[in-house]
Amino acid sequence: MITSLGIRHFKRFAEASIELRRLTVLTGLNGTGKSTTIQALLLARQLADGSSSPVARLNGPYGLALGEAQEVQHPDAPDSRIEIRLESDESDVPSILTFEVPDGQALYLELAGQWLYLEPAGRRGVSLPELSGRGSAFTYLCAERLGPRDQLGVSAEHPDAIGVGTQGEYTAQVLALHTSRTVREELRHPDTEATHGVTILRTQVEMWASDIIRPIKITAQSPPGITASTIRFQEPGLLGEAIRPTNMGFGFSYALPIIVAGLLTRPGDLLIVENPEAHLHPGGQSKLGRFLARVAGAGTQVIVETHSDHVLNGARLAVAEEGVLDPGDAIIQYFGESDIGVTPIGFTERGELTEWPRGFFDQMQSDLGRLARARRGGR
Repeated sequence: MITSLGIRHFKRFAEASIELRRLTVLTGLNGTGKSTTIQALLLARQLADGSSSPVARLNGPYGLALGEAQEVQHPDAPDSRIEIRLESDESDVPSILTFEVPDGQALYLELAGQWLYLEPAGRRGVSLPELSGRGSAFTYLCAERLGPRDQLGVSAEHPDAIGVGTQGEYTAQVLALHTSRTVREELRHPDTEATHGVTILRTQVEMWASDIIRPIKITAQSPPGITASTIRFQEPGLLGEAIRPTNMGFGFSYALPIIVAGLLTRPGDLLIVENPEAHLHPGGQSKLGRFLARVAGAGTQVIVETHSDHVLNGARLAVAEEGVLDPGDAIIQYFGESDIGVTPIGFTERGELTEWPRGFFDQMQSDLGRLARARRGGR
């Protein structure tokens, strides 16, 4: 598990050290570094996934669109270097990636110093095991996931190396390939034994999706003869035509890749999700927060970027009510105003938070206070 991420001279960060735990929630004001934190991990990922080039591309991989190299260096940097430092509970030695910012209009950063080998496979790359997983072992789901599609893409990779994709574009293919795979016990829906006791992936996805969004049956196929995959829905207990995703709304298309990716994880995997709350009702947001906390409690490192207090409260319930995540394994990193920086916030066993800095999910209280004053005639 990655326990700390250090950043020097990358975008808005002159210097930052961010603690990571089994569940890490990144939240805070817009433009304060949440996405930059994830982008730093994605740059490191490029050098850990078996690439043969000592270069991190700024545009293209994992949906990155960072522009030119000189644009991503902090304006006060004393030289032409950017540093990303990763600490892990698996090693006493941190992994330090030092990038050289090329001259001109380069669209990449070049790794400076020694070019290491990734063991034990013998592929060229930096030795960062937490970032080198394939398939569901490393998943990054960006904020701009695919909306409802009649057809989805397929990957030509080996089935074990296919994940749901950065935008969820391979979700139907992954479901079709692994539909009968057994979901490990820690991730099964709590009602599994009380209902039918079926533990295969498709049924478990249906149970979690029905809980988080609304009751539904799911069919995923990757038909022969076409390079595409499809997903269809059906109302439980009703006979009739399958329902296309375009007639189901955005909530299913945005949440389903998160559920599928989470259920496929194993201990030691890494799951990064941006804005899991998108297009979900507040109740669904809370339940998705509880689900992600359960995935973390089952041994996967989960990093969530969110603006939703409902997602956060769902994680708090997972700690306090369900007991599926130890409070010491969860942390919130609040990105506040520039003079405050990043504030770490811990969890207690009762789901309470150890800090509540100014601007941290206090808009509802502020608005309700103003409404109360307005009702009294005060302006």
